[in-house]
Amino acid sequence: MTVHILATGTSRGIGAAIIDAFVGDDVRVVGHASRSANQVIGADLDQPGAASALWAEALDRLDGRIDVLVNNAGIFETAPINLPDAEWLAAWERTMRIDLTAAAELSRLAVLHWNGNAASGRIVNVASRAAHRGDSPAHWHYAAAKGGMVAMTKTIARGYAAQGIFAFAVCPGFTMTGMADDYLASRGGNRILADIPLGRVAEPAEVAAAVRFLALDAPPSMTGAVIDINGASYVR
Repeated sequence: MTVHILATGTSRGIGAAIIDAFVGDDVRVVGHASRSANQVIGADLDQPGAASALWAEALDRLDGRIDVLVNNAGIFETAPINLPDAEWLAAWERTMRIDLTAAAELSRLAVLHWNGNAASGRIVNVASRAAHRGDSPAHWHYAAAKGGMVAMTKTIARGYAAQGIFAFAVCPGFTMTGMADDYLASRGGNRILADIPLGRVAEPAEVAAAVRFLALDAPPSMTGAVIDINGASYVR
């Protein structure tokens, strides 16, 4: 049976690589971006109701069945602690809404969909190395959101495995995307690379390969697994 997949944040970087990773598989993939373009669904996940509208449109495009949800959409914006209070709080809440709350909304709708149809399903969450080792002083919100995503993944896995609903997460370190490029430059790229035993940052295709495996091939007993993709820059 053709696998129906909804993947968020697919306009570039890791998300675009995820779409490419499924080429050749018996799947139908609906992608998402903040604005509609190139057949993807446009939804600004910072806005109330956007996640549920995205789910509803994807379900319609996929003939009423979604088998796999990939939560990849995210932002990586700075919020130095010396910002004015209102600005710091707004940055925190925006990151939380896009990086964690929207993923939680979509995951809830996925679980309800599968429970309502007595069906199995998979959730793959793209978190971050920051979930385990933290991030820079200007990225409290990002690390907290990704830590929450990992905790949510494990909670879903424990709560619904017996119903055939499986949840996984991948935690990339620095990846060669637009978001990482700016960060590397701002913090001294050579110094950061010196902290990666592999000697380079990850390629989006490497992260996408792990996502594809978890979405299609990972055995059920792997549910709850969190896969690190960071060149051994953080091991646990």
